[in-house]
Amino acid sequence: MLRILLLVVTVLPLAGQAVHPVTGRRIADVMGFSGAPWLIRSEREAEEAPDRALDAIGIGPGAVLADIGAGVGYFTWRMAERTGPAGKVYAVDIQPRMLEELRKNLEKRHITNVERVLGAIDDPRLPASAIDMALLVDVYHEFSEPLKMLQGIRAALKPDGRLVLLEYRKEDPSIPIRPEHKMSVAEVTAEIEPEGFRLERTSEVLPRQHIFIFRKSSPPAALKRN
Repeated sequence: MLRILLLVVTVLPLAGQAVHPVTGRRIADVMGFSGAPWLIRSEREAEEAPDRALDAIGIGPGAVLADIGAGVGYFTWRMAERTGPAGKVYAVDIQPRMLEELRKNLEKRHITNVERVLGAIDDPRLPASAIDMALLVDVYHEFSEPLKMLQGIRAALKPDGRLVLLEYRKEDPSIPIRPEHKMSVAEVTAEIEPEGFRLERTSEVLPRQHIFIFRKSSPPAALKRN
C-alpha cells in the first residue's frame, strides 16, 4: 500500500488530464525526484526482475543503447555492463536532479560508457540514426507528447533499430499500481505501430510487466504525406 501511495504523492503535473489521441488513454503524470527512492527500492528486484528482462530483450557487446526515462540509472548501469566498453548507453531524463543522482550511481560502480542527456517532453535529444535499441521502462505511459517523442526516438534509431517498452499489465487488476501507470497490449500496439514501428514480439516472462519489442519500420502515414 505504501508503494501505491508514493506514486500518488510524487508526481510532476506535466500531463494533467491529457489523453492519447488514438486510444483515449489517460496520460499519467511524471514521477518527480522525491520518488527516486522508489526506483531503487529493495523489492524491485523481485517485482520487476531487471536482469531477466534484459536477458529476454537481448543486448550484445558493443551495442549503442538509449535508456529513455532513465531516472537514477537502475537499468542504465545494467545495460552499460552488458554492452561493455566497446558499447555506449545514452541515459535520457527530463529532470536534472535525476541525472545528477544517476551520475553518482555510475561513479560508485566505476561505469564510464554512459552519456547523460537532458531530454525534453517532446524530444529525447539523441543523435540521428545512432541507436541500436531504445529502452523505455515504465515510462512511455507518462509521455505528455507521445507522438513527438516516438518521432524523435525513431529518428535516433538505426534502420534496423529496436524500440523496447516495459509496462505494467493493465489486464491484471491484482497488480498494485494505479491504472494510469499500466498499459494493455491492445493500447501499446494501437499507439506505437502507426508511428513507424512494427511489433516483433512480446514477452510475458516478468512477474508484473509486459515486454514489447518493436522494430523500426516504414515511415508513419503522417510523414509519407509530407
